Amino acid sequence: MPWSRSVAVWLGLVPIMVAHGIARELWMRPVLGELGAHQLSSILACGILIFAAFAVLPWLGVVDAPRQQLYVGAVWLCLTVVFEFGFGHYVAHQSWGRLLGDYNLLSGRLWSLVLVTTLLAPRIAGWLRQRWR
Repeated sequence: MPWSRSVAVWLGLVPIMVAHGIARELWMRPVLGELGAHQLSSILACGILIFAAFAVLPWLGVVDAPRQQLYVGAVWLCLTVVFEFGFGHYVAHQSWGRLLGDYNLLSGRLWSLVLVTTLLAPRIAGWLRQRWR
């Protein structure tokens, strides 16, 4: 399974997740507040990731390959972390403290859940595909 396909899928997810973030700011945040919007958005992002993984597993050629599914998830996770910190700090001008604050589960921040889902989404999707045959 070429890693380039994993990167291509991740690049396709970027505009979807950016649109999701815009929707959070425009529609969720005014109604739910910052923390509520963050939490709902995080849960929805997990669903988007699992759905996307489910859709692309055949194209990636890893429907029946659990180790390869985890490899795809690891590629997505690495790219996501680099993007979030790089874009967040150098483009959006957020402080490192603000970026790291999204990992604080004790304050209700669920970004860690999104990252774990990013890693596991291809594996979860593979399991779902096996169960629904």
